[in-house]
Parts: sequence; structure tokens; C-alpha cells
Amino acid sequence: MNVKTVLLLLGLALATIFALVCVLLTRGRAPSTCQHLPPEQEDTEDGQSLVFADLTPEEMAHVVRYLRGNLGVPLVDASHAKPLDNCIASVDLQVPAKAEVLWFLDGGGARPAREALAVLYFGNQPDPNVTEYVVGPLPTPAYHRDVTVRKYGGKVPYHRRPVTGKEYTDINALIQRELKKAPQFLATCCESDGTDLAILTTAPRGFRSGDRTTWFVLFHNVAGTGYYLSPVGLEVLVEHRDLHVSRWQLRKVFYNGQYFASTEDLEQEFLARTLEVVRLKKPQADAVLGSMRPRHPPSSLGPLQFEPQGPRYNVRDNHITYQGWSITFGMNPNSGPHFFDIRYRGERIVYELSLQEALALYGSNCPGGMSTRYLDGSFGIGRFAYELVQGLDCPYTATYVDWHYLAESDTPKTNQNSLCIFEHDSALPLRRHFSDSQSFYYGGLRKNTLVIRTISTLINYDYIWDFMFHGSGAVEVRVHATGYISTSFLHGQGTDYGNRVGPHTLGTMHLHHMHYKVDLDVGGQMNFLETQDMEYEIIKDPWSTQNTIERPYLRRKRLEREDEAAFPLNAPMPRYLSFASPKPNKWGHPRSYRIQIISFAGKHLPISSSMERSVSWGRYQLAVTRRKEEEPTSTSIYNQNDPWTPTVAFADFINNETIANEDLVAWISVGFLHVPHAEDVPNTVAVGNSVGFFLRPYNYFNEDPSVDSPDSVYFSSEQDARACGANPLACLPTAAACAPHLPPFHFGGFLNLSLAPPPGGL
Repeated sequence: MNVKTVLLLLGLALATIFALVCVLLTRGRAPSTCQHLPPEQEDTEDGQSLVFADLTPEEMAHVVRYLRGNLGVPLVDASHAKPLDNCIASVDLQVPAKAEVLWFLDGGGARPAREALAVLYFGNQPDPNVTEYVVGPLPTPAYHRDVTVRKYGGKVPYHRRPVTGKEYTDINALIQRELKKAPQFLATCCESDGTDLAILTTAPRGFRSGDRTTWFVLFHNVAGTGYYLSPVGLEVLVEHRDLHVSRWQLRKVFYNGQYFASTEDLEQEFLARTLEVVRLKKPQADAVLGSMRPRHPPSSLGPLQFEPQGPRYNVRDNHITYQGWSITFGMNPNSGPHFFDIRYRGERIVYELSLQEALALYGSNCPGGMSTRYLDGSFGIGRFAYELVQGLDCPYTATYVDWHYLAESDTPKTNQNSLCIFEHDSALPLRRHFSDSQSFYYGGLRKNTLVIRTISTLINYDYIWDFMFHGSGAVEVRVHATGYISTSFLHGQGTDYGNRVGPHTLGTMHLHHMHYKVDLDVGGQMNFLETQDMEYEIIKDPWSTQNTIERPYLRRKRLEREDEAAFPLNAPMPRYLSFASPKPNKWGHPRSYRIQIISFAGKHLPISSSMERSVSWGRYQLAVTRRKEEEPTSTSIYNQNDPWTPTVAFADFINNETIANEDLVAWISVGFLHVPHAEDVPNTVAVGNSVGFFLRPYNYFNEDPSVDSPDSVYFSSEQDARACGANPLACLPTAAACAPHLPPFHFGGFLNLSLAPPPGGL
């Protein structure tokens, strides 16, 4: 071995020793704490977004105080009000007219008056009804005006009002009294005296306008787990239309495929041994079907999403800015999340994006299941958006926002941390290319997305509402369904309506159907609707005329009338459909945004159904209409309890008016058919149970706007890809070699709850 080799080996040995010493010195040392940089200061709108801001608790309290002092009638707190009382059902923001808002935002006009919409139930008068008042100006109200007739074309009959928590409490008391009349039956069938059974509502409530008769389904109730998978086979029909609670009656009883006039009749049949009884053991908490209690101790933690230098978005009041996006957000207690004045690179794309309704339509051979058509807005999609669990519902370090509301109480309530905002790394390239010919290079961009999320727990189902804003200028709207399935007691030919998922439990088939309003303003308010699709034309081969070619060509069409732009559910739709501006891009094409729907909806309720008009928005996967101030929503909270004479019928919006160069609104339906199966126990998983739509730029820009993203990566074969200056990915080990600051875990979501009967079962 020569001297040169010895020196080389000695040098390698010294280098190895030095590296080992470094490792030993640093082993166990915690990474440094991430140094957060202030977010980019993009928010220059100077409080303009507050024109859409949800009411503050103080404003709500002022409205309540004003109404109590200026209506000239006694008002009872809705949490205690009986049907014969007057009460304030809800107070929410009255969104100003679009023309007023745009004059303020774009034309330098005065800020519109800030007003509230108050819904009151008047039971203590000769003509009981529901009345809606606009109250203003806030914060110190001085006037109110009745807008009911203008909005709905007439008074709202009292029987259409949503059922309150107090009404459910009184119904529960009636059912408990009736159950006491069948003690031996209950002890035998269910090992129960009735007091430990959970009671779940259904809807609608009858068969004709004016009815208020509801089937209630009974389940075994076990603390700490969902009762929805444990039906006992007993269902009761309660008549609760009369304004005197003492006159409410139990009209019918159903058990295991048989109907009875009363619980006394049920008991007599049982004692006479003419009734087939299925003996159910009372479930135990450690073995109940559907328990979500962990079966194994916690394991090692999974991947954690965090921002090494802090959030790259900015949130101020109800306004968010993020890499060219400007978004105003809020929540309606009935219909849930909504957004206004969505801009990208300073240009408004969407004036309003809002959830309208969620329908769950069931099938079963039990009366409660077979008659159920839940309209979740009447129960409160926004109202039941509870606190999100950090690190599970949203990333641990997401920004969490409280939401305040006033419903069924004179006192405002707060759902803490009920909306979250975070930037999401989808671990997928937004775009990329590896060049292996001519020249060698790599170019790409990570798919980072701003996500705004809220989750509504509507008794058994949990709906995850996502609104995502991409670097390509696209908006994505998506809903995931999870939570518990609703079930019926398995008897007879039950599996014609679902699958058996437990010893006596039928997972009942049902349709999920969600409806959205999208008021697009693409390059201005005046737009037209353009469709594009492919067709084949058979031509002679230009260079060999004895042959033919099937050549695809692009068929373009402008839709002129609303009837042309109403696309029935499950019918073929043009593959490209865009809201277009008369203004062209650099290449001469109309600047447009494409609507791309991803949905697996089942069949709509037959139009011959007496209640179909109340959900007539479900006829269409997409309908485009002229925007009208008097058509703000596609449904009404009053449709649930009187679907036979709907307060708002969406079908009436479509009357073949021109839609060429008008202010247009897209009404989008998405959904899926769910046939529950064994894997829906304990819970329905979100995987595969998501639907939604995209709003994608289509010739709106001259090129993909994400080309300007500072997150872009490019390096060639002539560069050192490990150099931080040439490749930002090479900087990550240093930039992200830090531990995120994780505040202590906190959850206060149980603080505003009570053990009172639930306000509805979905």
C-alpha cells in the first residue's frame, strides 16, 4: 500500500469520526422552533367586506330589545314558548341588494344600511302566522318593516313553522306518558320501561297542507355512542297541530310490521299472546353495535401538516386573502356557509356562492323510514356547525373562527371554532413535466390549496363542507358525508330497501342531494352561457381521397333561454358549459369560467308526487336563470312542514326568459345514492362519499396564472439541483427543520349543549 493510499484512508477515517461526533452531540436535541413570518399584506379592501359580515352578538341583542319594545305584543323567549305564544324564532343578517352593494364596492357609493332579518312566530293572536321583519339600521335599530308578503306572495301559515326544541320536549313527554301504558310489552321486547329509549323525528309531517303529524322512531339509547343503529321496532305517530299542547294525541303505533291504534292496544295484543315479539337485550356500552370507542391504545403519530414560516394567508374579520384570492365568508343559521365577492387578481369572479339545501330521502318498510324526506335547512345546517376538533377535523395549526347566532332563544349563542381555514399541501403536482428529449429539465408546481371548512352535525349525519381555492384560479366546492346511518328495524322483506347491518338492524337506502347557488360575474355582471362538446364528422382523407377519416370537431352553442339552460338530473349534459363575458382574452376567445360537476345522484322524486314542487330544484343537475333580487334562495325553511304547498318552489324560477348578456345565476345540484352496508358500521367513511363541482377558468386568462407562483420549481441538467438558489425544494431541509408551535389541545364543543331531546333527526 503506498503513502497516497494510506493518507486517503486516514482522511476518510477522520471525516467519519467527525461526522459521528456531530451526530452524538446533536442526538436528542429538539429542532428549533419555527420562526413565523408575517403573512403577505394583501388585504387592502379597508373593511368593505363587512357589508356582508354576520351579525355580532351585540347587534342581535339590540334587535331583540327593539322588537320587544316596538311590536306592541308580548314576546316569550322561544326556548320556553308554547304554540300559543309569540316568540322570536331567529335573527340573522339581511344581505343588502346586489345593486346597492356593487355601487358601494365598485362605484364609490354609500355603504348600504346594515339590517337584520327577524323571523317571528305569532301564535297568540286570532290569525296565527309566521312573520318576517327587516330591522335596522344597526347597531341601534329605529325601524322595522314586514317583508313577508313581498318575499312569499302572502302570509306564511303558522303550521309551516319549523318544530322548536320546546315542541320536541313536549312531544317527548307525550310519548313517555303513552309508553307507560305498555309496561309488560316494553319489558319483554326491549328490557326497558321506555324512559331509556331514544326518540328520533321524521319529516314531513303528514300527507296534505295543514298536517302536523309526525312518526317518531324509538331506539335503545346507550351513553357515549350513537343510538341510530339500535332500533327496537317500535314507532309512534303523534298529532301535534293543535295550539293547545294538552290536545296533542298519539294516533298510531307500529311494531315489527303491525299497526295498532294505541299503546294500550299494543299491550293488550301482547298480553293475549297474539303479537310476535322480538326479544332484544339492552346493549352494553362496551359491546354496542356502532361504538366508536377505540379498540386499541394510541400508536405512533401520523404525518403532521404545519407551516414552517407561519400561514401564507391573511384573515381579517370576515375577509381572507391568499396568493391573489380575496374571499368574504359567513354563515347562515339555516342554509350554512356562504361566500361573497370572490375575486382573483383583483377581478370579481363570483358575487355569491352559497349552500342552499341538503335533502335526505329514505326508503324502508317501516313507516318512519318510508315517509322521510328531510330538508336539512329547516333544522339548521349552519346552526349545528359545532366546534371543530383541531388535528382531526382540520389541521392542528389551522385558523379557527367562532360563529355567533340567535335561534330559538332571545340570547345569542356562540359555536366556538366552527369554521377553519388552512393551506393544504395535497402531495400532488398542480402541473409538472420531466423533459427527456431535446433538452433535459424538470418543471413543476405543488398543488397547494386554500381550504375553508365547516362541518354540520345534523343528528346522525356529519356533512363536511369544503370550499377550496386553487393557484390556477379554480374554485372547488365539495361535500363529504360521514357520521351514522339512519336505520329501521329489520322485518319482513326489509332487504328490499337496504342491507342488514346488525342482528335486527336494516341500513335503509337513501338519497343525499345538495343544492348550491353560484352567482358568477365573469368579466362583469353581464354574461352569456356557452356550451361546447365534441362531434364526429366523416371526411374524405385529403391526401388519399379513397379513404375517410372520422374527425372530431368542436360544436359551440350559445344558449338563449332559461328552458335551454335547465338540464334534468341524470340526463346528458354538454361536456363544457361556461359563463362567458363579451370581453375576449388575448387570443380572441370570450373570457369564461367553466362549471364542471362531479355527482352520482340517484333518481329525483317523481314529479307526480304531491310534495315534489318543494324540492323541484332536484329536477336539475344544473339550471341557469336570470338573477332576480326576489329569488334569493331556491328553497325555504317553511317547505319542510308543508311541502304540499311550498312557500318557495324553484320550478317557478324557470320561465324561459332570455339569458343572453344578463346577470346570471347557476343553480347546481350534486348528490349520491347511499345503500348502507356492513362497512357503514360503526360510521360511514368519507372515502368515496364526496361530490361537488369546480369553477374553472376557461380562456379567462391568456395563460395559466399559476405560472407566476413563487412556489414554482425548475432546474435543468446543467444546474446543480441540490443548490438552494436554483431549486427551492433543496431549501426545505433547512427552512422546515423546525418544530411547529402547537398550542395546548382545547375543545369546548359540549358547553352549549343540553340533554334535551334533539331538534330533529336526519
